[in-house]
Amino acid sequence: MQQMQKGFTLIELMIVVAIIGILAAVAVPAYQNYTLKARYTEVVNATAGVKAGIEVCVQSGNCFDPTGPAIRNVAFSAFGEIPAAPNATPLLTSVTVAATGNITATATTANGLNSETYILDPVVDAQGRVTWTVNAASTCRTRAAGAIC
Repeated sequence: MQQMQKGFTLIELMIVVAIIGILAAVAVPAYQNYTLKARYTEVVNATAGVKAGIEVCVQSGNCFDPTGPAIRNVAFSAFGEIPAAPNATPLLTSVTVAATGNITATATTANGLNSETYILDPVVDAQGRVTWTVNAASTCRTRAAGAIC
């Protein structure tokens, strides 16, 4: 009687290793891109409170010139409607706001970020409704490793 062989052959093991290698080659870059986007989300989210404050200020008339129509007089802590500037974090260097309502958030140079900027431009209609657009000068759009915003 012959004994049955137990275990895997060398070719079977090599096929499994090749499959795992192919999966890793695809998964690792995708994972790195997702983690970078997650880090950049903190920079984007830092603008949320400022955006809401500017919208309230425009609706109340303190930051709105209906003859334009244009946004004006925007500043951190203005009129009790716009919050103070967000504090710097390990991923966020600063958030600035222009008198016309433009918001610029700047990322740090750590954790895969490279001082990318996220610039928002407000557009206001005659009724004082504000819509936000990402400015084409935002450096997060032109990052060589791929868009992260």
